[in-house]
Amino acid sequence: MTPIRNKKVEGIIAEIIDQYAYADKSDRPWIIGFSGGKDSTVLLTLVWIALQRIRETLPYPFQLQRKVYVVCNDTMVENPIIANYVEDVLAQISESARNQDLPIFVQKTTPKLEETFWINVIGKGYPVPNNSFRWCTDKLKIRPTSSFLVEQVNQMGEAVVLLGTRYDESATRERSIRKHEVTGKRLSKHQTSVNTYTYAPIKEMFLEEVWYIINTVPSPWGFDNSILFQIYSDASADDYECPTVVVNKEHSSCGQSRFGCWTCTVVKNDKSMTSLVNNGRNWMQPLLDFRNRLIENRNISENRKDIRRNGQIAVRDDGSKNGTYEERYRYEILKDLLTVQKEIQEERPFITLINNQELIAIQVIWNRDLYFDHTVGELYKAIYDKDISTNNIKTLDDTERRIVREVCNDNMGYYNLIDNLILLQETKTLMITKYGLHNDVEKRIESFVNEEAK
Repeated sequence: MTPIRNKKVEGIIAEIIDQYAYADKSDRPWIIGFSGGKDSTVLLTLVWIALQRIRETLPYPFQLQRKVYVVCNDTMVENPIIANYVEDVLAQISESARNQDLPIFVQKTTPKLEETFWINVIGKGYPVPNNSFRWCTDKLKIRPTSSFLVEQVNQMGEAVVLLGTRYDESATRERSIRKHEVTGKRLSKHQTSVNTYTYAPIKEMFLEEVWYIINTVPSPWGFDNSILFQIYSDASADDYECPTVVVNKEHSSCGQSRFGCWTCTVVKNDKSMTSLVNNGRNWMQPLLDFRNRLIENRNISENRKDIRRNGQIAVRDDGSKNGTYEERYRYEILKDLLTVQKEIQEERPFITLINNQELIAIQVIWNRDLYFDHTVGELYKAIYDKDISTNNIKTLDDTERRIVREVCNDNMGYYNLIDNLILLQETKTLMITKYGLHNDVEKRIESFVNEEAK
């Protein structure tokens, strides 16, 4: 294999070879946090080359015992440009690793359904994240990747997370790396996961060297790196992508991300998405506008309740409300989102901003919150002129409705109560669990009694 014409880079590859094959006698797996950005691409490139060289020099079968997992976290609200790119790259990585007989395995992680961005915002009414309430990093990134880490540690006893962090990224990042590294040691203790270590092979590389690798070293898994270079050129902001595997509090701060979530509301202006639009990705303008509306409407008192979901009072000193979003506003967000999705899909039909599972779960949460003024199915029908699976939640057919009205003597209060209780039962069946149904029914009956007493 032809050496790379850069002594520092060749030194990093030699170090990776030594750590993989000689310094560490265990078989504990390596886990590479892969975002698809420049640094994680370079990290995987150098590890891949190191494994190829080990294969060439060491006798079989003592060559490649240690598994290397390429872990990519999909927050489900990733910037569509990088999301599509990463999908293609991961497919190529998997195929090439098999063809080259390398122990490299792709693992995608996603948030649990109850913790996705839209479930939290539209379903539960969480205000979109900002600097003082940044719930997204934990739910969308840390928990999914931590679950995979725990699985590996439970299976192998220990694991090593390889990071694409570099001193050169920022003064804050350099302080963070140096704070946790041990002099003379390549591995550092993971800050949050037990029996887990971190290894940052490219920490001393400069930005110019990163781009040198991307632009001059052919991708060992056979992908075209010029595509990545063009994405960075179009999104010409001077910041960095979110880390895939978060290992300390500094890493969790990805509000200035280049390749983070298209819905990111932590920063006032999304420079990267604006740059993408200005550089010809005009179809992304509705996404940018929608994201800006989320910010503009976040703190409007009329959109908020005076309590949080845990029952705590949430009223500011000036009397404005600061709790979860009102159901009416959640409905408006969903209506806006589905409208934008339909518009985007006219040009990019394979882009999905919110999936059917999330829509179903949102309907269930609305029912549990006793919000029956609108349904997700009716809204979807109005926008797309077709049904989704939430419409499988049946209440009463026409004949049954007529009979119930007659029994109730056309008292719509009683009629709506019966319809709502049946709807609660049906949504529980849909979610394959009746947990909490008793409390939901009691809450609905109690609210009906209170309405009748007024």
